[in-house]
Amino acid sequence: MKRFHVHVHVEDLAQSVVFYSRLFAAEPTRLESDYAKWMLEDPRVNFAISTRGGKPGVDHLGFQTDDAQELAELKARAQTADMALFDEGATTCCYAQSEKHWVTDPQGIAWEHFHTLADIPVFSERDAPPRAASGSACCTPTTRGKPVGIAVTAAKPSSSCC
Repeated sequence: MKRFHVHVHVEDLAQSVVFYSRLFAAEPTRLESDYAKWMLEDPRVNFAISTRGGKPGVDHLGFQTDDAQELAELKARAQTADMALFDEGATTCCYAQSEKHWVTDPQGIAWEHFHTLADIPVFSERDAPPRAASGSACCTPTTRGKPVGIAVTAAKPSSSCC
């Protein structure tokens, strides 16, 4: 079964954790100095916030799958729809190891499709320095509405993570 995913960039993590904990009537399942995540069951949502991004607001949307087969089905759907696909493969981001790919909708909203393999103790295991404050919270493969991928010629993001 898939879980809807929303990642929001926030300016004040502590204030936002208090707000969302009250809104969801639940404490985060993961809380770090720059990141918090709620794995809600009703509705089934992976809701994450972080201070790793640019302008506050929705950073990206997506679907988290329970297994590799569901992830492959989402990838096939994206390919059938002629969406530019950025296949990130195995990666680390948002305190997790995952297998993932990205598509961008016609409005420029990035959609992350991923299967989480394990938790890790750091935001990302990549050696690259964190993205600049104007960058995305994660590895959203867009340059403001221009999808990055196999079928599109655009600059690949300098780092990727969640």
